[in-house]
Amino acid sequence: MRQITVIGSGSEVSKSVWDMAEELGRRIAKRRAVLICGGKGGVMEAVCKGAKQEGGLTVGILPGTVDEANNYVDIKIVTEMGDARNAINVKSGDAVIVVCGGAGTLSEIGMALKARKKIVALVKSGGVATMLSNAVIDGQNVVPASSVDEALRHVFE
Repeated sequence: MRQITVIGSGSEVSKSVWDMAEELGRRIAKRRAVLICGGKGGVMEAVCKGAKQEGGLTVGILPGTVDEANNYVDIKIVTEMGDARNAINVKSGDAVIVVCGGAGTLSEIGMALKARKKIVALVKSGGVATMLSNAVIDGQNVVPASSVDEALRHVFE
């Protein structure tokens, strides 16, 4: 079974970013893949909600306690490691999809690059996903995707 990590903004996001993340979660679940994320709010909550709408399995790698998990996380991995949990988050997935994001997401992208994970950035979501889409870092490309369908084609190919 494939495991797809979704990273992105943990704070409140725009309706368009929320809808994109929710659709991404639905599509990951439809492909019978496990969704891995940071388990909190924003993009993480939206993607988990979408996955649950399709009966998918969601895993949240939490920076602190179980109380931080959004309502759509099935398996709550309590790390009490703060941002250091980002390494577990990206290394647990077969591929990483970036939706929007700021400094925390940027750190996860760096870790995913070091781990040689395939990274796909949803360009229209903004934030570091837009900033780093099509970047080549240490010989590895952050693959741009203009839609959820395109992002999933890249991670499942």
